Amino acid sequence: MKKWLRKSFVVMVSLLTFGLVTPHQPGFLDRIKSDNDSSERESVNSDAVHSANFERQSPADRDTMIENMVKLAEARSYEKFGTKIRPVIENEFKEIILPNIEKAIAETAILFPDEDLAALAISEQPGGGHSEKIFNVKHSRTGDHIIRFHVRRDNPPQSGYWFNFHYHTFHDNFVDHHDLGSIYWDKNTPPKWMA
Repeated sequence: MKKWLRKSFVVMVSLLTFGLVTPHQPGFLDRIKSDNDSSERESVNSDAVHSANFERQSPADRDTMIENMVKLAEARSYEKFGTKIRPVIENEFKEIILPNIEKAIAETAILFPDEDLAALAISEQPGGGHSEKIFNVKHSRTGDHIIRFHVRRDNPPQSGYWFNFHYHTFHDNFVDHHDLGSIYWDKNTPPKWMA
């Protein structure tokens, strides 16, 4: 089996099961390789057909990977909100902010080839307390951050507290704020994140 196809298979299984199951049993990849060595001997034309099928499936695979990233992003966001903030802003978050997060991830994913897209991962721990960090999308092989999603507490005069959701990208060295939307909290000070 081609090396890139083998690696793609391992990454796809890991992504689809959110990393709970990984095909790392002893000899697993060797069995796949030996099975495919015998099939490679059959004909060059069958290899062309298999690669064409893989290319036809890649846009769906790309969409599935993005969809899985968005589900994980939603879970990280709810984890950050904690049990006190989540019930109050959950509906507005789903309606206003989450579609914009999905759009931002999809727009960034277009810039990466399939091999690199499979290497994108969402950070495991949101920032608590007064931290703005919700989650980061990073390249798991290099460790470089691609997008940083944040939520800031704003308190404009006489307007109460607002949660301003935004993100930063590697394109501008994480300087510019790209707005995702804002959700009103209340006149009272909101609790700390993850409370």
